[in-house]
Amino acid sequence: MLDLKRRQFITLFGGAAAAWPVAAQAQQQAGGIRRVIVLMGAAETAWSRDWVASFLRRLDELGWREGRNLVTQVQWWNDQPEQMRAWTAELVARMPDVAMAFSNPALAILKPLTGDIPIVFVGVGDPVGSRFVESLARPGGNITGFASHAPSMGGKWLEVLKETAPYVAQVLAIMHAETEVHQAFWQSIEDAALRLGMETTGGSVHNGAEIEGIITSFAQKPNAGLIALPHALTIFNAPLIIALAQRYRMPCIYAQAEAVAIGGLISYGLNWNDQFRRVAEYVDRVLKGTKPADLPVQEPTKYQLSVNLKTARMLDLTVPPTLLARADEVIE
Repeated sequence: MLDLKRRQFITLFGGAAAAWPVAAQAQQQAGGIRRVIVLMGAAETAWSRDWVASFLRRLDELGWREGRNLVTQVQWWNDQPEQMRAWTAELVARMPDVAMAFSNPALAILKPLTGDIPIVFVGVGDPVGSRFVESLARPGGNITGFASHAPSMGGKWLEVLKETAPYVAQVLAIMHAETEVHQAFWQSIEDAALRLGMETTGGSVHNGAEIEGIITSFAQKPNAGLIALPHALTIFNAPLIIALAQRYRMPCIYAQAEAVAIGGLISYGLNWNDQFRRVAEYVDRVLKGTKPADLPVQEPTKYQLSVNLKTARMLDLTVPPTLLARADEVIE
């Protein structure tokens, strides 16, 4: 019954921000219920719903029961930042006890709107360089959470792509240049390209049409490959990127194993279900009175490698046995 209620609740709040239930409002005024808003920098998909379910399940394990002492409201990314900003302002106006944000774009929208409302983030790259927190050990202010990929991961994605498809000589990085961590990823990619003797192109995009245009254009190059840098935009448009990579027979590496599960070739990144469970533990501590400034930002300690051999065969690509031996997940 609990899981069913969660599924219904997540679906209920899939569009624009809705009003808090009247009963919950009355309870909160009496001090019996706490509010958490979740701004997801990802489209509402099977895998992103699973991430949120992991977050809610962990909160439940920690004693926060939906409808009893907790009301959670989720807003999904719709690929339109201005609309997201308006919806987020509506959520914040209801004065939640904690706000949780997934991804750099989501946190960038949430931060200026919350005042002193505590924010706990997950999936945010280079939070110090992006000026979300003062330092990892002492974040300061009202924001803390779980960092995602360090800037050096840009070069690592290129290395893994080259190992997977050694013939690839020219690579397009699908990126959002206005996101500061993407600039750091790009610098790391360029540094690795010099070592590997490869040519790289940065393709800054803002929507699905631009993604399709830049991939279609780049596909004319010989021995071409792709890197889909992690971002709300690339997560939202993952099915499009995967379809184009397959159409033009270009190996592509992703930062989410979920992309490999729906036809992507290879991914190297975090276990997002685990990350969402961990962020729930920080939300629990904040709800119990700990200040975000007293909770250090946590960095990733483990990455997972996933490979889709069906897609590899479609590309007439033989994945090296040494890489398969290191893979955490192999889809046949």
